[in-house]
Amino acid sequence: MKALSNKEILSIGLMLFALFFGAGNMIFPPSMGLAAGTSYTSAIIGFIVTGVGLPLLGVAAIAFSGGNLQTIASRVHPIFGLVFTVVIYLAIGPFFGIPRTGSVAFEMGMAPFLSQAEGASNLSLLLYTVIYFSVTYWLCLNPSKLVDRIGNLLTPLLLLIIAIISIRSLVAPIGDFAAPSVAYQKAPFIKGFIEGYLTMDTIGALVFGIVVLQAVKERGITDRRQLVKTTLTAGVIAGAALALVYVALGYLGATSQSIAHDAQNGGQILTMVVNHLFGSFGNVLLGLAITLACLTTSVGLITASGQYFASLFPSFSYRKLIGILTLFSTVVANLGLSQIIALSVPVLIGIYPLAIVLIILSFFHRYFRGYRAVYVGALIGTAIVSLVDAFVQLGVPLDVITAFYNRLPLYPEGIGWIAPALVGALLGYLIGNMRKPQPRVQQQPRMDKV
Repeated sequence: MKALSNKEILSIGLMLFALFFGAGNMIFPPSMGLAAGTSYTSAIIGFIVTGVGLPLLGVAAIAFSGGNLQTIASRVHPIFGLVFTVVIYLAIGPFFGIPRTGSVAFEMGMAPFLSQAEGASNLSLLLYTVIYFSVTYWLCLNPSKLVDRIGNLLTPLLLLIIAIISIRSLVAPIGDFAAPSVAYQKAPFIKGFIEGYLTMDTIGALVFGIVVLQAVKERGITDRRQLVKTTLTAGVIAGAALALVYVALGYLGATSQSIAHDAQNGGQILTMVVNHLFGSFGNVLLGLAITLACLTTSVGLITASGQYFASLFPSFSYRKLIGILTLFSTVVANLGLSQIIALSVPVLIGIYPLAIVLIILSFFHRYFRGYRAVYVGALIGTAIVSLVDAFVQLGVPLDVITAFYNRLPLYPEGIGWIAPALVGALLGYLIGNMRKPQPRVQQQPRMDKV
């Protein structure tokens, strides 16, 4: 039975890390560290549980299912499986996720060095995104080379830059931890837990998981057990790298109170920190790190989206589809970062909890005998909260409903869908037990036949 070498698995793991690690992942930990102060240790542990743990569960769910996101979502219903998968790919793909990588790379990696005139900024954004997505398109042309180009080249360079910044902060600490902000005084672990949940990498895991599986298959691994083992090992490597980087970036924020106490976000914190540590060279270093982080994520999203839509529309070639995706993403990226975020947040609030519930249920599939009613009940319970939250985010007045929802456990913290999901799953299990004959979702397919 063929197995990959440790070097090959390491390269795949580093590729997965880079696909996960976008600019947002660089910004969240410093912001959390600054706010947590002396409660940093508890907060970063909570952050890692959801910022690393949930994405790893997503990759594992794809590996164990032997298919892709649609395979898992179809356990609810085949139509739901298709619609939900398309919505996920469009949301984190050409509508929001891919364009945002180009906008963030420009805002943090290029804009600081350019004229502040509005007209010049708009033209610069256009030229930058054209070049940025042209490079992305080239990197996506041959998916089989993703491991070599990202895992062996771009990821080590990104990690090197982060290591330089982190080591410098350890050798010459900026300052001591300050008192925690109000939000981190009572339950820093819970607050960090929720911050990690907001990284949105769990949805990315459902997309990137199939990229990793494909990379393993292209190296001649066809045995189901070996596929799962290799994919999970790569996931652990990616998770370990993510955790180390989060700890380092969080520490930067926690020790930067003296120079970044008035910063509004993690991007400003990082900018102040690198300027303090390296002077003007720090802007170049940070800009390069942000650009690499965005580029690797963009490549992963376009590759995964292109492969999925190529399977959905066989008349369109992969090359043509990634061309359409990069062109569309270039156009959307020029709307500006603020507009893209404003449009994406309600959609992500609506669909993200659904993705989490699907992942968790996939691990208990055999224990509740694969009853479709369990999936349906849990998803309905989740949707009645998450979709309302999405409409509220859009500005739709639903005060009567939200006043009632405020009585739900953890609703004020933003995860009020947990209790309805559990109740829906339990009701689904009872319904599944009462039906004769008991309908079951099709068991997981053999991976060597996918």
